[in-house]
Amino acid sequence: MILSIYEGLNWRIGLSLRKGITKKDFSRLKRPHHEMPDFVNQALQENNLMEAYNNRPPYQQNDYIGWITRAKRQDTIDKRLTQMLDELKGGKLYMKMKYQAKS
Repeated sequence: MILSIYEGLNWRIGLSLRKGITKKDFSRLKRPHHEMPDFVNQALQENNLMEAYNNRPPYQQNDYIGWITRAKRQDTIDKRLTQMLDELKGGKLYMKMKYQAKS
């Protein structure tokens, strides 16, 4: 299937269209599930942020964990963990993007 220029701009959209998924329905796309490491669990509990974390959509929880655990250097892991904790404390950001919880 040949993709239009618009579809080719976003590989994920192009991929989903080739699989027969419409632009609005990404439910069939699978992301790898990341288990929460003990150090992240401990940081959330120590900062009383487990509830804020659990209130986020599952894809955000998974993205945070994957993002933190993909880092190779300890200082990068620490920086990403701190960013996640700060964003959960503030409640208005997700990966430095504006976030508004659904009520």
